[in-house]
Amino acid sequence: MRYNINPKNGEKISALAYGCMRLPGDEKLADRLIARAIEAGVNYMDTAYIYSGNEALLGRILAKDGRRDKVRVATKLPHFQVKKRADIDRIFATQLERLRTDRVDYYLMHMLSDPADWKRLCELGLLDWAEQEQKRGRIVNLGFSFHGRQQAFIDLVDAHDWAFAMIQYNYLDERNQAGAAGLKHAAAKGLPVMVMEPLRGGKLAKPPKEAAELFARANADRSPAEWALRWVWNHPETLTALSGMNTEAILEENLRVASQAEPGALSAADLALIEQAKAIIQGSIRVPCTACGYCVPCPRGVDIPACFSAYNDMGVEGRLQARVKYAMQVGSHNASKCNRCGACEPRCPQGIPIREGLAEAKKALEGFPYRPARFVVKRFMRMT
Repeated sequence: MRYNINPKNGEKISALAYGCMRLPGDEKLADRLIARAIEAGVNYMDTAYIYSGNEALLGRILAKDGRRDKVRVATKLPHFQVKKRADIDRIFATQLERLRTDRVDYYLMHMLSDPADWKRLCELGLLDWAEQEQKRGRIVNLGFSFHGRQQAFIDLVDAHDWAFAMIQYNYLDERNQAGAAGLKHAAAKGLPVMVMEPLRGGKLAKPPKEAAELFARANADRSPAEWALRWVWNHPETLTALSGMNTEAILEENLRVASQAEPGALSAADLALIEQAKAIIQGSIRVPCTACGYCVPCPRGVDIPACFSAYNDMGVEGRLQARVKYAMQVGSHNASKCNRCGACEPRCPQGIPIREGLAEAKKALEGFPYRPARFVVKRFMRMT
């Protein structure tokens, strides 16, 4: 495993971090994956309060075999659920209990994307609270994760002496959200940056056929996922990159690439190739959803990420296969159930106009053979 030095505290952080949000529901498999990652040298594990069941799952896994002391644990405060100071105490106590730990090594303000939200938290006493918890040793480093406009990120970086920040960064998002300019601004201030979504929710691991073939012609031994990861690690400002590794094959590939990829290693030809692939991928994506799940549960029961996944697959697999997938994976939780209440949109880190996207998905996917296919799937499910 390759390591980078955190410029704020001198810690060695593995270039590859475990993004636990997408851990498999099979706890035995999740246990094997985490154990293997730690054995290979991964020492940063990221979860969050709002990832359903995730903190508790990670806590149970890390409680075994002395694993907890081998890693840095990161979790997040859902500041949008904080209305008063007591909420912070309640949420943090719950997190320590779920994680079965006496400290959080890297504690983030979750989706802090507006300086006004930071001002509100400070007025509620967040900084005093954090200082007390740091003195008690229950919080080691205080930072924030970000999904928002580039200028807002720069303003937040400048608003406080943070210990670290986390941004969404990949070759599709080079100029989106914090972007390259935000990454470099943080680095210039000595602020370590963790990168999330290096594969854009898996989309860069399975790009359209034309892009996949482009990568294969350039280097048949590198998968599209490897190209995407190498692009992130090509940036010296990246302290670590979080990957949601939910199979042993994905984990092993990522471990291998993390041990080999070096900052500045991609050639001009490599970068030009990635730009070509980017143009192809951007042309196929209808909705920039990363399937993070922050938009659900929907009051009407719409499986928003699954709807958008099938809709985006139309550009990769074609209309017929996308409609069959929609019938099988979405079922009755389809876009038709949306009543445009808008509860989902404020929670979307990507700022997607979800109601508009669902209307488009409904129009594109709920024609033939969706309805008969859904009927067949329902009958099959009753028989099994």
